Amino acid sequence: MPGHRTKGFCASAAALALCALLAGCGGTGESAGGGKVVLRYTWWGNPDRAERTEQAVALFEKQHPDVDVTTSFSGYDAYKQKLATQAAGGDAPDVMQLDYRQIDQYASGGVLLDLAKQKAVLRTSEIDQGLLATGRVDDVQYAIPQGRGTETVAYDVHTWKKSGVPLPGESWTWSQWADTMRALAKKTGKPGATDPGQSEDAFEVWLRGQGKALYTEDGGLGFTTDDLTRWWTFTDKLRREGAVSPAEQTTQLDGSVENTPLGRGKSVTDANWDAPASGFLALVPTGVALAPMPSGEDGTPGQYFKPSMFLGVSADTGHPEEAAQLVDFLINDREAAKILGASRGIPVNETVRDEIGPRLKDFDKTIAVYQASLEGKLKDPPQAPPSGDNALQSTFQRDYDQVSYARMSPREAAANYVTEAKAELRP
Repeated sequence: MPGHRTKGFCASAAALALCALLAGCGGTGESAGGGKVVLRYTWWGNPDRAERTEQAVALFEKQHPDVDVTTSFSGYDAYKQKLATQAAGGDAPDVMQLDYRQIDQYASGGVLLDLAKQKAVLRTSEIDQGLLATGRVDDVQYAIPQGRGTETVAYDVHTWKKSGVPLPGESWTWSQWADTMRALAKKTGKPGATDPGQSEDAFEVWLRGQGKALYTEDGGLGFTTDDLTRWWTFTDKLRREGAVSPAEQTTQLDGSVENTPLGRGKSVTDANWDAPASGFLALVPTGVALAPMPSGEDGTPGQYFKPSMFLGVSADTGHPEEAAQLVDFLINDREAAKILGASRGIPVNETVRDEIGPRLKDFDKTIAVYQASLEGKLKDPPQAPPSGDNALQSTFQRDYDQVSYARMSPREAAANYVTEAKAELRP
């Protein structure tokens, strides 16, 4: 990222501290020298997303010369932890990128601004109303979806083709996927995939393929200990066979593509969301392609289209109008859309999407074509998960680590997780 942003962030933090000490002012926004409004904007992502975001922010600052935006980003896991710390300390950034699983937690915790109060500067009329509703909690619009995404199996094209194993088609079941990973491991000498046992997202796809759900409508668990035992028994067997990544690789996962086995050249495929999969291009220079997630044995799809991420504004921002202007720009500005491409998913503004769609190139076009291949084939997305799910994602991976290192059986770990999850989700 450009050096002036890092320097600007430090300077603005110092200005905020001085403001709080000398003037007793509140909120996360402050004014820079010369009367400029300073906004803090944070997100998670890879270097490709960061470069595009910096370009878009520079354009916003050019269009709004009275606003200075300081930015920061990190991998998903580190971002999630840092944002939780900032929010708990009353220091949430003015504008923040949010995951589907964070909306309820931060809305119910009073961290997010009611964006309906900024409708004079934040336009939502060209966003699908069903998609827009996913950012509401108790009918209050706390977040705006920034893109549409879906899960995918990203794979190293050169290595897969060289192996002689048939390339994936338009659909496959979990058992077919497993047999393919075994074949890839045998032919290439390295695991066919990142072990999906650690991923709550992959588990949800597997559940939905059986007509089940991660959560019930009232926010309780939608699956049983037996369900999770079957999933972890399935993935544990694959790991023991060498078809998916070993424990020492899986435990290095931190939400970034750089630390996945595929990103480090240690596997042939990785299950990820389509937008961040663009980060594999810099790590796998021979080429990356996208295949659908496996379906249930009867062909029932488990994956779904969902908002790839949201933008929210701090309830404590000192500059709600300017923060809303930045959100509006990132979602509705045509030039910004050209810069951002599909790095956060396909644009949610329907006019912008139709306009830039034909202009997409490289991996952005790959994502658009991939999503188009799934149109009309996927089931409706689930409602946003309850607030406790944000913590349970880490619990899910931690408990599976016990299986990976043979410290617990799949059933013991599953029973432990279900017990903790029920306690976490208790009203």
